[in-house]
Amino acid sequence: GAGPRRSGPGSIPACGPLLHFAQQEQETDLGVSSCLERPLAAGRRKNLEFEPLSTTALILEDRPANLPAKSTEETQRHKLEYEEMVAGAKRRELKEAQKKKRQMKERHRQEDSISNAMVIWNTEILPHWDSMKGTRRVRELWWQGLPPSVRGRVWSLAIGNELNITPELYEIFLSRAKEKWRSYSETSSVNDSESDGGASLADRESSLDLIKLDISRTFPSLFIFQKGGPYHDLLHSVLGAYTCYRPDIGYVQGMSFIAAVLILNLEEAEAFITFANLLNKPCQMAFFRVDHELMLKYFSAFEIFFEENLPRLFSHFQTNNLTPDLYLIDWIFTLYSKSLPLDVACRVWDVFCRDGEESLFRTGLGILRLFEDVLLQMDFIHIAQFLTRLPEDLQSHTLFNAMANTHMISRNRRWAQVSNKLSKT
Repeated sequence: GAGPRRSGPGSIPACGPLLHFAQQEQETDLGVSSCLERPLAAGRRKNLEFEPLSTTALILEDRPANLPAKSTEETQRHKLEYEEMVAGAKRRELKEAQKKKRQMKERHRQEDSISNAMVIWNTEILPHWDSMKGTRRVRELWWQGLPPSVRGRVWSLAIGNELNITPELYEIFLSRAKEKWRSYSETSSVNDSESDGGASLADRESSLDLIKLDISRTFPSLFIFQKGGPYHDLLHSVLGAYTCYRPDIGYVQGMSFIAAVLILNLEEAEAFITFANLLNKPCQMAFFRVDHELMLKYFSAFEIFFEENLPRLFSHFQTNNLTPDLYLIDWIFTLYSKSLPLDVACRVWDVFCRDGEESLFRTGLGILRLFEDVLLQMDFIHIAQFLTRLPEDLQSHTLFNAMANTHMISRNRRWAQVSNKLSKT
C-alpha cells in the first residue's frame, strides 16, 4: 500500500515497423525451410504407387494394389466426408470474409465519425471555447472521445494555466535542469541516486537522476521514450524542468507516464505547462506530495461509491482484505496510462479533462464493474496482479459502457459533496 519511490524524505507508434520486420524475417525463414523440405517430400512420394493432390484428397484415393479395395459403401462414405470437409472449409472462408467486411465497415464508420467530429470541434467548439465547453452537446461529444487531432488542444484548454507558466519560464527551468545534470554527472551516478532517501528538501532536485531510471520503463513497448528513441530527450527535458520548477515535490514515479501522454499530444512547452497545471490539481497534489491523511479520505470516498455500485464485489474485497490503496495508487499516479491500453487511457483522459477528479474514481469503478465476474473468482494475490496490469485487449466502448452504468451519487450526494465532507472531518 505504500506510494512509489521518490528522491527525498517520505519519497516514495514505433513498434509497428519493428514488429513488421520481425514478421518478415520469420516468414522468410519459414519460406526457406519449406523450400528445403519440398524436394525431400517429393522424393519420398516416388516410392509410393499413388500421389494424392492433397491430404484431404487421400480420402478419395483407391487403396494401393497390395491392399483390399474399398467397398462401394466405404467409397461413398469417404466421398460424402470429403464433400463435407470442402463445404466446411468454404463456410469458414465465408465467415472470415464476412467478419473482415464487418471490421472494415466499422473502421470506415469510425473514420467518418472522427472526421465529422474533428470538423465540429475545429469550426464550432474551439473558436468559442468558453461559451461552448459546458453545453450539453459538447459534453456528449466529449464523452464519445476527442478526435486525436484536437485532443491535445482540448486537454490544454480544459486543464488551464492557473499557474501562469509561459514558454519562456519553461526554458529557464530547462536550462537550470541541464546545468544540474552537468553538475551531478561529475559527482554522482544513477545508482548513487537510488539511495538518496535521506536527502534534505533543498536536495530534492537531485531526483533529476531518478528520471533516467523511470524513462526506460515508460511505455517500453513503443520504443520511443527509451534512450535513442525520438521522444527520449523531450521527456527527459519536461520532467527535469519540472523538478527544478517544483523542488518541494521533486520527481515521483508515475510522473513519466503522465508527461509522456502529454508529449504525444502537445508541443514541448505546452506539454510542460499542461503537466505542471495538471499536477497542481488537488487530487494529484495529494498523491504526489504523499499526503497520507488526504489520500485515505479519497480512498474512503471511493469505498462509499464502491459499496453503493458493486456490493457483492465490495464484500469480496473486504473478505480478502483488499484495500483501495493496493490498486488505486497506481491508477491515480499514472492517470491509468500504465494499466490500460494507451488508446483507452486517452479516452479516460478525455473525460478526466471534462469532469475532473470524480471521473478518475468513476473509471476505477467502471473497471471493477467490467471485470466483476472474473474478480469474484479470484483471491487476494490474483486480484492485485490482475488490477495492476489489465487485459491488453480491453476495448474503450466496453469500459465506457461500464462507466455509464456507474452512478456517482450516494444518498443524494454527489462525489464532490462526499469527498468534501470527508476532508473536513
